[in-house]
Amino acid sequence: MDLDRSPLALPFPAIPAIGGVTLRVARARYKEWDRCDLTYAELAEGTTVAGVFTKNVCCSSEVELGREQVLLGRARALIVNAGNSNAFTGYRGREAVEQIMAQVAHHLGCEPSEVFVSSTGVIGVPLPKDKAREGVATALAAPPCSWQEAAVTIGTTDTFPKGAVATAVVQGRTVTIAGIIKGSGMIAPDMATMLGYVFTDAAVDPAFLQQCLSASNESTFSCITVDSDTSTSDTVLAFATGKAGNAPLGSFDDPGADAFAAALHDVCRQLALLVVRDGEGAQKLIEVRVSGAVSDDSARRIGLAIANSPLVKTAIAGEDANWGRVVMAVGKAGEPADRDKLSIGFGGTWAAREGLPLVDYDEAPVAAHLKGREIDIEVDLGLGDGRATVWTCDLTHGYIAINADYRS
Repeated sequence: MDLDRSPLALPFPAIPAIGGVTLRVARARYKEWDRCDLTYAELAEGTTVAGVFTKNVCCSSEVELGREQVLLGRARALIVNAGNSNAFTGYRGREAVEQIMAQVAHHLGCEPSEVFVSSTGVIGVPLPKDKAREGVATALAAPPCSWQEAAVTIGTTDTFPKGAVATAVVQGRTVTIAGIIKGSGMIAPDMATMLGYVFTDAAVDPAFLQQCLSASNESTFSCITVDSDTSTSDTVLAFATGKAGNAPLGSFDDPGADAFAAALHDVCRQLALLVVRDGEGAQKLIEVRVSGAVSDDSARRIGLAIANSPLVKTAIAGEDANWGRVVMAVGKAGEPADRDKLSIGFGGTWAAREGLPLVDYDEAPVAAHLKGREIDIEVDLGLGDGRATVWTCDLTHGYIAINADYRS
């Protein structure tokens, strides 16, 4: 299926080489397409790893194994298969993953547990072991590739490659953090989003890397939604090679730890928003800001109720300032809310304050705002200090067309 590039797409950034990371791609031909669909990242000895994974209970073997592997804290390689999610495939799916892990581990002379595998695509079709074996062999012998080539290769219905980069000064040394991600549909992460990978040359203890990644996830990947569906394969992994030469970061008491955590959060936020910008059929990026809730968690749940509402999303697609649909979404969220304290606005213009439409409400600036590509919805519950920001996209005919034809 040929998909038009999203009108919300951003250019792929200039990402420098990161010490201890070598990227390669190959054609395993998991689908009938003329493109690379297997990505291999080789990581230096001593690389630490952290990860967050889907809470979907029908998850893939890749996710099950990955959860176990991150507890060990070490990584030497990553393999990403595109075109086949290998989810809901029973023992055959697990055998395919273990075959890949063993093949790469033999090549590198490491433990299979240090080889991470992700797969994305159609659910319910076992990953073909013969194609996987040949694809991995080709990748192991392939020349190094660019970050952009790797980002293209991990995609499925993505319309543009997604990458992000940031730097931080740690103990007088500049460390780089870079990431690539894929995701366009089946996006309502209950931990992370589709498949995302972050790499840094900083030296970071695995427990602290996990702490930083988990914290960033709460306000980035777990605050986006395209269609309210949580994937069976969602995975975000962070790898730290230690090649920058800093003393390993083990807690926020260490010099430079705050700067590193901030840069990691920046990369995660960039990647999360790129996924929303490429939401299937999306024409508008929507930011929902909720304040005045009884807690931050409550604000996030209310924000997601708004962001997941088909009625809100279609109203934005139609450039209709129907703030009553936002009222509906707040009320159905199952969180504390008071109709008579609720305020709602679009693009900096309040439409209703403290439970009533504004007498002098002028819809003209709101209508003009809704014609743009980036839409702001603001909700103040008037109950407390809780706040959260959630991102989504509009719901258009394009989403239906893509998903009605997905397996064809």
